Formats: sequence, C-alpha cells, structure tokens
Amino acid sequence: MQKNELKTPYFMIDEAKLISNLEIAKRLKELSGVKLVLALKCFSTWGVFDIIKPYLDGTTSSGPYEVQLGYETFGGETHAYSVGYSEDDVKAVADMCDKMIFNSQSQLKAYRHLIEDKASIGLRLNPGVSCAGQDLADPARQFSRLGVQADHIDEEVFSSIDGVMFHMNCENKSADNFITLLNSISDRFGRYLDNMQWVSLGGGVFFTWPGYEIEKLAAALKAFSDKHGVQVYLEPGEAIITKTTDLVVTVVDVVENGMKTAIVDSATEAHRLDTLIYNEPASIMEADENGEHEYVIGSCSCLAGDQFCVAKFAEPLEIGQKLHIMDSAGYTMVKLNWFNGLRMPTVYCERANGELQKLNEFDFQDFKRALSQWSVQ
Repeated sequence: MQKNELKTPYFMIDEAKLISNLEIAKRLKELSGVKLVLALKCFSTWGVFDIIKPYLDGTTSSGPYEVQLGYETFGGETHAYSVGYSEDDVKAVADMCDKMIFNSQSQLKAYRHLIEDKASIGLRLNPGVSCAGQDLADPARQFSRLGVQADHIDEEVFSSIDGVMFHMNCENKSADNFITLLNSISDRFGRYLDNMQWVSLGGGVFFTWPGYEIEKLAAALKAFSDKHGVQVYLEPGEAIITKTTDLVVTVVDVVENGMKTAIVDSATEAHRLDTLIYNEPASIMEADENGEHEYVIGSCSCLAGDQFCVAKFAEPLEIGQKLHIMDSAGYTMVKLNWFNGLRMPTVYCERANGELQKLNEFDFQDFKRALSQWSVQ
C-alpha cells in the first residue's frame, strides 16, 4: 500500500513524530518526578496507544466511556473526572478507575459512598487564574462552572479526600507563564495542598512546543511537589500529539466569486470542528506564503462559511490534487461527525519503519447505524 494510492479523506499519524514528542515527555518526567496521564478528551485513537503507553502513566477522562476506553486499552492509572456525574455514571466506572475527581462539593457528598472503598477521591478546585487564548476555553472565565471557587470551599471537605485537581491552561507555551500560575496556586491553596497525597495540575501545558524550557518547568514542578509533599500529575493532550497527524484531502472543484475557492472532499464541520468553533485557520503543507496564487480552501459541506483557511500557492491548484491539512489530531479526531453524510476519513498510522497501518475505516453502514438501529413497526 502506497500513500499515493490511498483514497481521501484520511488521517495519517506519523509514529516517528509521535515518539519525538513522547521522548520530551519522558525527559520531563525524569527531571521533575511528575506523572503524566493522557487526556482522552483530546486524543482517543487507541490504535496507537501501543506507541504511547511505554512513556505515560495512564489516562484521564471527562466522561464514562472515556474511563472505560482508558481502562480497557491503555491501562496504568485510570483517572475519572466529569463536570456532572449521574449516579449511574459513578456506578459504571467505580470498578475501573484508580482516581475519581468530582467537580463540586455537592457531587462529592452525593456519590462518594459509591467509590470510597474502590478508588482515591479528589475534588476539582477553580484557581481563579488561567492562561487561555479564548474565553470559550478559559476554565477560570466569569461564572465558570468548572471546579470549586476559593471562596466557596468548605474546609472540612479536605479531611475526606486524597487529592485535588486544577485545570487552568490551554496551549500555554511559556514556562514562565505557567510558573506564575503555579505560584498563585501554591500561595492561595497551599494550606489545603499540604494535607493532600496528590495534586493534578491539569492539561494545556504545551511542553513539546519548539523552544519550550523543559528544565525550568521541571524544576518548578519538583519544587512544588517537595514544598507540599504531594505527587504531581499533568494531563497532557495536545502536547503529546501536536504536529503528528495530517488530514489529507483532494481538490474536487475550483470555483470563483471574487476569490478562487478550491473545494475539497472534507469539511471543518464534520472532520475538523475546532477550526470552525474557534475560528482558527488551518495550515496547509503545500502552501507557499510567497506564492502568487491565492485560494480559499473550502469544504464540500452545505454550510456557507465552512472553510479551512485562505492560503497562497506557488502554482495554480488543480482538480485531483491532494492537500495536507497539518496538525489535525488533537480535539479533531474525537469530534468527528456525520454532518451532510460525508465520507468519514479513514485513519492510518505511518510506522517508523515506513509501514502504513490502517487503524479504522468507515462506510455507509456506520453512517446509517449512527442515526437509527431499529425501525418502529
């Protein structure tokens, strides 16, 4: 099987690039003593967990199916968290998770009896500080429902839990910025942390970004752990899979109405949803910023504003030409949907030895089954 023979759209995960990120994660662990659990809300393509498992300590989840997926396919530590558990949710994951983190004191009170003899119990606290590029993704935004605010804490709760979780970063690429947030947490919540066994500092720390000061981050994490006598966890998602995966598409038409638009056999609304949600243009491998030929890279969905980006190219685009939409793993593959009944991208992994491994493919029956399973007679 050769790449040029593959039918688009498809995702291609590059094992060598994935391992490069994982080696940085390994170094961070060695220098700091921190444990790393993969955030399945960002990336759940379990067909490549065999690559990731040797480097990380387990998984963390945002819903019951993610807990089960981590437990069954990854192993190690399985952390369970949800913004809002039902009683059935708690019962479903109680025998699978090593740590269960509640979002509120009311949920903790309601359900701790179902879990306390089975897993370590934690509570999410809202630090009131954050680093997030968009308000939509800011855990400390005004009126945030995520975690217990400092002025709402019932101090007695800390005598009945083992750890706490903070999440205050989204694509934070600065060690100094993170350390500022970490110091704020230590100052504001230190008296509680001193009595805990573990503290999770959440995800969004982009320690695999080029030039990131790993040693500085590691030293700060180790100092925090030593000061409060806790095992520190981070919950990386994007940091593990950034720049590892392309969404490969084909130009199926070129139309013009004031600007030339190259229509491709994919759609942001179905296959790269965060491009649409956050209005962050995608990047095309074949683009040339100095090129003379500018195109809107438009999707084949019916949504008028559904486009990947505007890009320049050295040569005119042609129908049948393939384009690589880069960095298309995180918060992308987990959000795939069947809008417009578009063909779902096949998922491949290019192994370090050059072998192309098919991880999943979809057909009409998958689309049909997603909408109804039984007919009403």
